[in-house]
Amino acid sequence: MNKPPLTLFLAAPRGFCAGVDRAIKIVEMALEKWGAPVFVRHEIVHNKFVVDSLRAKGAVFVEELDECPNDRPVIFSAHGVPKSVPAEAARRDMVFVDATCPLVSKVHIEAERHHAQGMQMVMIGHDGHPETIGTMGQLPPGEVLLVESVADVATLVPRDPDKLAYITQTTLSVDDTADIVAALETRFPGIVGPHKEDICYATTNRQKAVKQVAPEIDALLVIGAPNSSNSRRLVEVGSRAGCAYSQLVQRAADIDWRALDGVRRIGITAGASAPEVLIEEVIAAFQARFDTQIEIVEAALENVEFKVPRILREAS
Repeated sequence: MNKPPLTLFLAAPRGFCAGVDRAIKIVEMALEKWGAPVFVRHEIVHNKFVVDSLRAKGAVFVEELDECPNDRPVIFSAHGVPKSVPAEAARRDMVFVDATCPLVSKVHIEAERHHAQGMQMVMIGHDGHPETIGTMGQLPPGEVLLVESVADVATLVPRDPDKLAYITQTTLSVDDTADIVAALETRFPGIVGPHKEDICYATTNRQKAVKQVAPEIDALLVIGAPNSSNSRRLVEVGSRAGCAYSQLVQRAADIDWRALDGVRRIGITAGASAPEVLIEEVIAAFQARFDTQIEIVEAALENVEFKVPRILREAS
């Protein structure tokens, strides 16, 4: 039986970024160093496959520090945590390892620097997202004002309009964030921005790749978790770039084949917390049903690598 023809356009870069790779490595190295169980506060990265794989090796995932015993190591997720969390771990004399992405830590440092200069912060981010909670938790209550949209800027009531700085979540839509920044700068002309934009290189590159592949395709599949901010933004970027069908799937089993009936040019990308094995699984599912050609659409090259914390590099 002849298979219908199909061209898969693989966006590059896609999948794991350096911060995610580092965070997963931290959990694996902690298990090697201290044995199981090792506790992890919140999902180390937002991907069920990754979390389940680490759980099978002996990681125990919890939402709060009070769920962890004092005598076992605890790891803080790549999204970052409020200052109160490591402070409480230290008070309890716990062994803890911070897997916060260095690019998120950069935003934390910016917030503290501006605060020390007497400025109130405006954070562009998603309410309730762990990264937003962690970043806002670097400063005392009331020192960081959250905005999620251009509309939020109009209702912002700062302590002093002339002493404002802004920071952003690292996984936002580049275009949406630019609109919010423009609204902030229009309403508060003296607002201070970061030296280098806070949206991380991996988020930016993956969105750029989707925009580049969009004109070539009839549908876009983004491999990633529903609670992954950067993955959801890729779906939105695909829709805005002209993909009438732009969908998030966690695994090949989630593909709606009926919705793709008759489509012959499909783009595939993956959020920064989705491993390559899931991308290969999706490609294999298409190859089983179609006479498949694969084309790579490369928007950027990435060669970033972050070191793991010293505590894991030291001998036991």
